[in-house]
Amino acid sequence: QVQLVESGGGLVQAGGSLILSCVASGSTFGYNMGWFRQVPGKEGEFVAGITWSGDRIYYADSVKGRFTISRDNAKNTVYPQINSLKPEDTAVYCCASGIYGLTNGKYDYWGQGTQVTVSS
Repeated sequence: QVQLVESGGGLVQAGGSLILSCVASGSTFGYNMGWFRQVPGKEGEFVAGITWSGDRIYYADSVKGRFTISRDNAKNTVYPQINSLKPEDTAVYCCASGIYGLTNGKYDYWGQGTQVTVSS
């Protein structure tokens, strides 16, 4: 089984940056990793996805050019960097891992999320 723990969220002023992390316990060898965000009462939104080797990376149009995702497989960790944060980026950010997924919700494992709040 895989467990995912996110961290790095917090309160930041618009225009600022954050680096989130997702540390996995258990083997994620060959797994894709993805990030989603959700506001209470609204449908979750895909943010970014990355393959095991990092040869394919996908970003949602809403964050493309501002978000950068990378992974360190030796540390079993994924690092999304969010630049030029906007108030509309405020959400709970969750990481996911699985054989499938990438740009959709078909992941096997999900973290509990970390809150990102962007003030004007």
